[in-house]
Amino acid sequence: MENQILQFRGELDEAKLYYQPSDEFDKTVKTRYEKMPADIFATAEKGAKWVAHEIANLIKEKAEKNDPCVLGLATGATPLGVYAELVRMHKEEGLSFKNVITFNLDEYYPMNNKSAQSYNYYMDDVLFNHIDIPRDQINVPDGEVSKEGIFNYCSEYEAKIDSFGGLDMQILGIGRTGHIGFNEPGSQLDSKTRLIMLDALTRRDAAKDFNGLNKVPKAAITMGVGTIFKAKRVILMAWGEGKAPIVKKALEEGQSDSVPASYLQRHSDVQFVLDVPSANELTRVKQPWLVGSVEWDRYWIRKAVVWLCNKLEKPVLKLTNRDYNDNGLSELLAWYGSAYEVNIKVFNDLQHTITGWPGGKPNADDSNRPERAEPAQKKVLVFSPHPDDDVISMGGTLKRLVDQSHEVHVAYQTSGNIAVADDEAIRFLSFVKSFAQTHDTNEGNLPSVIEDIRKFLLENKSPGEMDTVEVRRMKSLIRRGEAKAACRFVGLRSKNLHFLDLPFYETGKVKKNPLGKEDVQIIVNLLRKVKPQQIFAAGDWSDPHGTHRVCWEGIYQALQIVKDEEWMEDCYVWLYRGAWQEWDLDEIQMAVPISPEELQHKRNAILRHQSQMESAPYMGNDSRLFWQRSEARNRATANLFNKLGLAEYEAIEAFVRFIV
Repeated sequence: MENQILQFRGELDEAKLYYQPSDEFDKTVKTRYEKMPADIFATAEKGAKWVAHEIANLIKEKAEKNDPCVLGLATGATPLGVYAELVRMHKEEGLSFKNVITFNLDEYYPMNNKSAQSYNYYMDDVLFNHIDIPRDQINVPDGEVSKEGIFNYCSEYEAKIDSFGGLDMQILGIGRTGHIGFNEPGSQLDSKTRLIMLDALTRRDAAKDFNGLNKVPKAAITMGVGTIFKAKRVILMAWGEGKAPIVKKALEEGQSDSVPASYLQRHSDVQFVLDVPSANELTRVKQPWLVGSVEWDRYWIRKAVVWLCNKLEKPVLKLTNRDYNDNGLSELLAWYGSAYEVNIKVFNDLQHTITGWPGGKPNADDSNRPERAEPAQKKVLVFSPHPDDDVISMGGTLKRLVDQSHEVHVAYQTSGNIAVADDEAIRFLSFVKSFAQTHDTNEGNLPSVIEDIRKFLLENKSPGEMDTVEVRRMKSLIRRGEAKAACRFVGLRSKNLHFLDLPFYETGKVKKNPLGKEDVQIIVNLLRKVKPQQIFAAGDWSDPHGTHRVCWEGIYQALQIVKDEEWMEDCYVWLYRGAWQEWDLDEIQMAVPISPEELQHKRNAILRHQSQMESAPYMGNDSRLFWQRSEARNRATANLFNKLGLAEYEAIEAFVRFIV
């Protein structure tokens, strides 16, 4: 049981999930809080394949009747797995699309249809160019139509859908505003295809694809909610923890124009398809005791008690029998006999997670500590997806490990070069140019290289265009220099810094290559070289750019290769968060208190990454700077412990142990 409790919720190996989706769910339990049917798959990949096969079955069924199959298609990251599986079925299984007519949901406006950011380009790139669909059966909104003609164009698009009797199936994603298509909050149930202004949050979510928020179009052409409702069947997909809050609103709350996806509650044939992270906020996942019986192990006991404390705003040791009985937890009392017994168990469990010795306290009883006392000085390997995630997410712990005489190594998995804004590169370029003009250098071609870079950045680069090799190299060096400066500040030795520059990342574009054998082997080689007793890695896989998840996958695959080697028998793997999200308190297994002085020190380390301050193009969905996010999350975690009746700290960095 203990090993089961230690396993991380959401691990890639579905057999180790805390919450295990099952085909045997009782439908009444499944929908007690949910107003639409929702199926939860262990991974996004499995969910996407299921949707693809539903589409394929419909295409085949229509083909047998010599009928056209009219599909409504979506864009963005969500349906990529669906399209990849459809392409595979076409190439390997002979699935034909000759009877398919497609209508896409939306397109940015204005938008050059051949631009890499356009949905016309996207659909060709991921689907249409790889299947046998006739080109005249493809319909994607035209981002180049004139403003004068936009009204008639939208009316004609709507009429063309109607001419086929509406859509046989519409697939959807869901935006964090609750939009479907680009029907932003405020859209009406009977709305039709039209031009619409984009919500600020939607534009921020798209900023990564346009190299900055200021380059994202402010409007889009979109099918209306009413247009979508004409589809005979609707499948809405959502992947990742970032979508969990809005999925809960759409599924469990009432219909509202503030969450356009909630309108789907009125549709006669709608289905949500979710992965485990996107379903995390649903009642049946987060508070399953409210919908049925629970197998009360350590994980669920802690989760239930923390939930009850937060709901009633009470510390753990003040919860009463009545509190449990009145809030759906009488079953837990029946197991343990009284609130007192449960309270003491959970209080001690939470208290034992707190330690000022993240590498283990030498010569101490470690039976109730998260880390081992021996060896007293450990080899520690910290993996950082980008060159700043280490100090952002665990800067206080990193310094504590160094100060407590552990041999600390940091491995920067990617160069992070696309996250350097052009203005920042130009600033460095100006310095180098001035330096070259006023000093003798041995670089005979340096002035010409500088001039080439200058012309590209200031004169020739178009919005969203990929940087040249030289520009990417320069931006990589900027980030590498910042990482070295931050590590020097926390006391790390430069010889223990490892810049892996994993090949999957080096495309020069937001879209990366799939993780490859070469990426994994680079990580394996480093693991075998260092032979760490502790590994720290990023567990905030809702990074909107996907890099954190891919970097973890590389580590995971590498660990599977080396897990039977002798040194791995004495190695703990810890997952941190901080750049994009934080661990829930009921999941934390090691909590490292950070003093006010240490928090200030951490801030100063983060500030060494100057290119990632205001001018960074990939700040994500949070408008705060990274040091502000980090401090707010660390303080919030400490405050949660305090509210539960534990010690009061300035800040806390949190970790979850992963069992290899």
